[in-house]
Amino acid sequence: MPNPLATTSDVAQAIQLALGPTFLLTATAGMLNVMTGRLARIIDRGRYLTESKDGTSTSLLEPVQSELRSLERRRRLASKAITACTLAALLVCVVIVTLFLEAMLNAPVQWLTGLLFSGAALALVVGLAFFLHEVHLATHVVRILTKDTHRT
Repeated sequence: MPNPLATTSDVAQAIQLALGPTFLLTATAGMLNVMTGRLARIIDRGRYLTESKDGTSTSLLEPVQSELRSLERRRRLASKAITACTLAALLVCVVIVTLFLEAMLNAPVQWLTGLLFSGAALALVVGLAFFLHEVHLATHVVRILTKDTHRT
């Protein structure tokens, strides 16, 4: 009868298997850091535009309203990107746990590990697509004026 408990070599093998997904987890955490920084900048800009410095309502001006609408679209996209990438990170964590359970209990759950990893990769792709769309919107809204752009 085989021993259901893991040996030291089984644990070492589980750690080796879990090392790959931890690199993905680290990369996803870095992306989340960038995305939350962008979201914070979007929120700060929105607050700046809606706060009145001299008692007048700047939010009634059409250019301000237009920028606020753009910021709201960007805020929603950044939030969706963060949500999708957080889901990817959570799924990678579950993959790591599943790899350890598989090695420690000799449980045949390779199909579950593959499914979870595929879900994590898909969630990361979705998050990056939302992030790319937000960056694209940001670059189309902001125009940097130079000496050359003043010429007709």
